[in-house]
Amino acid sequence: MSNDQTPPPNPPNPPEGGSPPSEQVRVQHITARVPEHVSRGAFSTGLIVMTGGTEFILDFIQNIGHPPQVAARIVMPHTTMPQFIQALRTNLDMYVQRFGQPPELPRPQPGARQPSAQEIYDELKMPDGLLSGAYANGVMIGHTAAEFKLDFLTNLFPHSAVSSRVFLSAPQVPRILESLSNTYQQFQQRLRQPPPDAQ
Repeated sequence: MSNDQTPPPNPPNPPEGGSPPSEQVRVQHITARVPEHVSRGAFSTGLIVMTGGTEFILDFIQNIGHPPQVAARIVMPHTTMPQFIQALRTNLDMYVQRFGQPPELPRPQPGARQPSAQEIYDELKMPDGLLSGAYANGVMIGHTAAEFKLDFLTNLFPHSAVSSRVFLSAPQVPRILESLSNTYQQFQQRLRQPPPDAQ
């Protein structure tokens, strides 16, 4: 996982009469293709994290219009999550050193009833194209003063590619980092518990 993104020195020329089918992002020793259909990315205002048997499902939510909708769904192996958390934490530290602490978002009122996962998803719009999500076993992160860009990667032979691109406003990142860390800690605690039949 790497944190700094720079464009390639000589991008390929587009074919006549059209745009290039993909761009490329060079990250230290990794070059990842960015297919045209993911290059614009999706803006997210929040995140729901679910734990599956072999993967985490990251649903990036866009809560701007009504109904709120899932803007991007990422399917990430359990082994990739700690690397993602560390890369996001490192990038947030770099952001704070350069721009200062991002403004804190308001928190829910203490004691307020939290909706169940079913209630949340009953209210969400889930486009059919996102039901299966985009697989990612890596991530590249960049930021400006206003936003963070998360490029989720499929590091597969013969070329790495960006499977999904998500933009977050900077104030969202500390809250999302906290949510990811808490979910991963809970997952580790469950792994340490003996199976029910062993008791």
